[in-house]
Amino acid sequence: MKKFGSLLFVALLSGAITLGAYKFFLEPNNAGKLTLASPSFAKNVSLGAENIDFTVAAANTIHTVVHVKNKTVSKVPSSPFMEYFYGYRGDREQTQIGTGSGVIITEDGYIVTNNHVIQNASELEVTLNNNKSYIAKLVGTDSKMDIALLKIDTSEKLPYTVFGDSDAIKVGEWVLAVGNPYNLNSTVTAGIVSAKARNLAKDGLQSFIQTDAAVNPGNSGGALVNTNGELIGINTMISSPTGSYAGYSFAVPSNITRKIIEDLMQFGNVQRGVLGIEGGELNSNFSKEIGIKETQGFYINKVTKNSGAEKGGLQKGDVITQLDDRKINGFTELNAYINTKRPNDVIQVKIIRDGKQKTLPVILTKKEILNYEFNGIEFEDIDASDKKQLNIREGIKIKSVANPEYLEYKEILEGAVILSIDGQKAKDMESVSSYLAKKENQKARYQIMTKNGQMYSIIM
Repeated sequence: MKKFGSLLFVALLSGAITLGAYKFFLEPNNAGKLTLASPSFAKNVSLGAENIDFTVAAANTIHTVVHVKNKTVSKVPSSPFMEYFYGYRGDREQTQIGTGSGVIITEDGYIVTNNHVIQNASELEVTLNNNKSYIAKLVGTDSKMDIALLKIDTSEKLPYTVFGDSDAIKVGEWVLAVGNPYNLNSTVTAGIVSAKARNLAKDGLQSFIQTDAAVNPGNSGGALVNTNGELIGINTMISSPTGSYAGYSFAVPSNITRKIIEDLMQFGNVQRGVLGIEGGELNSNFSKEIGIKETQGFYINKVTKNSGAEKGGLQKGDVITQLDDRKINGFTELNAYINTKRPNDVIQVKIIRDGKQKTLPVILTKKEILNYEFNGIEFEDIDASDKKQLNIREGIKIKSVANPEYLEYKEILEGAVILSIDGQKAKDMESVSSYLAKKENQKARYQIMTKNGQMYSIIM
C-alpha cells in the first residue's frame, strides 16, 4: 500500500457531508428513509471533461448541502493576570465556534456530517442553502469512521441526496465535491477519483476514496457526488503540508456511510460485525518469507476463538482472495467490505489453501463477544458502565490471566483496564490486537488502572 511522504499530514476539515438512502426507487413520501439511486441511471463517466455537463449534478447537490455550526462551551481556569488586575477568581467559561458541512439525506431533516465537525458540541446550528437556520440534535456518531447523524425539525419537505454505489466507481471517474470551505456557502469543485480503498491509519481500519477535487477547511462532512449527482462519499480529510488543499482529498465511501446511518436510525448505535481473523496483506517479500506463491490477498496468521471465522472453517495459512463478489488484495479492502455488513450476516469467503481454491460461508460475529489473548493474558472490550465508573473514555479490560509468570499479580490484573501499551492509547480491541500481533510474543509496557482506580506501569 502506497504511503505519502513525511511532509504530508492528514488535516481534518470542517465541512459538509452528504448521504443518500437505501431504497431502489424514489417514493412520494421519503420521511425517515434513505434513498438509493435507481440502477437505471445512465453513466457518462467515459466522456471527456469538455463533453460532461456538471451543472445538473451541481445544481441538485448544492441544495442538499448545509452549513453546520458547532458551539462548544468549556471551563478554563483564570490566569494570574486576571486575578491580579481584575480580582477575578475561579474558572471562567470559554465559547468556541467551529464550522463544517453536512448533507440532507431525508426529506424530514436527517443530516450526515463528520464526527469531528460536531465533537464536544454544546449546541449545533444548521443553515440550509436558502439561509434558513435550525437547531439540530445529535442522533448518533461513529467516531471510528468519523460519521455523525443529525436531525432538524421542520414542517417543510427538504431536498435530499440519494446514495450511489461507491463500490461501482472507477479510478479516473469524474466527481464533484460540494461543501462550505472557509465559510463560503455551497462551493462546488471537480476532480477525478485518484484511488480507492486508501488506508491512512496504521491500524488499517478505515478505507477512503482519494480524489484530486479541491477540498479545504470547511468541506468536512460535505458531499462527494458523481456526475449524476449521486452521493458516493463524505468528504473527510486532506493530505497537506500546510493544512489547506495541496492535491489530494479523502472521503468515506457512501456504502460504508449508508450502513452506519441505517444502524444509527434503527438501533441507536453501530452494529459492527467481524470475521475474527488476524494477518496481513501479501506482497513479494512477505510471500517469500512465509513460503507461499500468492502475492495478492490477505494472509490469515491467526483465527480468533469462538469467532465466525473459526466456526466457518478458516485456518491459519489460508489466503483470502475474495469476499462474496468483491476481490480482496489486502486488509483495507477486506475491512471496507466487512464494514458494510452486520453481525449474523453470511459472507462467502473465497480462499486459497495448499494451492487449491475453496469457498466457505462465514457468519460474522458481533464484535463485543470476541476476546483476544496475548502472552497468556485474555483481553476484552469495556462497556459504557465501566467507562463511567472509572471516568475514562477508552481502554480495554484484562479478562483473565493464565500466564504462570504473572499469576501472583492475578488479583490486581484481572478486571483492570489497560489505558496504553508502549505509550500508544489502547482505544479498543481492534487497535490493540492489531498492535500486539506485530509484537510476536515480545513483552510490552502496559499502563493500567485497577478496579479501585490505582495506576500501575507493568511490563508483561
